[in-house]
Amino acid sequence: MAEAEQSPGYLRLHRSGELEERAERAHEVLRDCVLCPRECHVNRLEGETGFCRTGRLPVVASYNPHFGEEPPLVGQRGSGTIFFSGCSMRCDYCQNFDISQGGVGYAISCDDLAGIMLRLQEMGCHNINLVTPTHVVPQILRAVTIAAGRGLRITLVYNSGGYDSVETLRLLEGVIDIYMPDAKYGRDDVALALSHAPNYTASMKAALKEMHRQVGDLVIEDGIALRGMIIRHLVLPANLANSEIVMEFIALELSRDSYVNIMAQYRPAGRVLQDRLNPEFAVLRRPITAEEYAYALRSARENGLYRGIF
Repeated sequence: MAEAEQSPGYLRLHRSGELEERAERAHEVLRDCVLCPRECHVNRLEGETGFCRTGRLPVVASYNPHFGEEPPLVGQRGSGTIFFSGCSMRCDYCQNFDISQGGVGYAISCDDLAGIMLRLQEMGCHNINLVTPTHVVPQILRAVTIAAGRGLRITLVYNSGGYDSVETLRLLEGVIDIYMPDAKYGRDDVALALSHAPNYTASMKAALKEMHRQVGDLVIEDGIALRGMIIRHLVLPANLANSEIVMEFIALELSRDSYVNIMAQYRPAGRVLQDRLNPEFAVLRRPITAEEYAYALRSARENGLYRGIF
């Protein structure tokens, strides 16, 4: 199937007028924002900001063809990543700390965001990879509506931390082709301590189930991901992520055919480096060991998971 013939779902929704209606419905949520599980209830249309520190306009830190993502996204021409500033979480070890928490980026119009999507397509990218999109779903929907009218036709990837609202995700049904969430933690106390995300595990599990309901397991053709889910899990020092709990959830409550990227690239960053005297960060000030990574891999295999990057 040629890329031009893939006909992503958002094109069908655009032709029917449903995409425009979704964008309008999402826009109204900004008046009393409950886009993420925090439900800040601020009026972002009037410039108020909640936990994500983002108002009416999306803030973009950078965009470019990215060759460091999972192989089915990268292919030969790269994944067209758009990095949004702000986040619904505040991970103390965030490797994109300046973007997610430091305010790096520029507020742009939805029309300009649509232009970025089209430029990435013109550069030959296989997909548009929306990085940290949870808090800017209305703006993304508006931009996709504009871009679809101007010739956007490539796959959309929703690349989130997994701390998503099911209600917000339902606005994206048929719009997003590939969901790529994190499944960060198996325990709420760790999620609260390290990512300041209350009720993370229940929210993450509900979100991933909704994503899987919408798109199913990953479908790859000629080496390129067309539709489905990619689940990321970052191994943390001392098994703080409780990888065995996460792998059991994926296998038993999603699918043993899930494509899972078990990531070994943890490094000290963000507040972990800034607050060197904080004893709570002591274990996070080192990389993971080979044994810790092997344990996460073993947990995946013991639960029958076999697809992805192990």
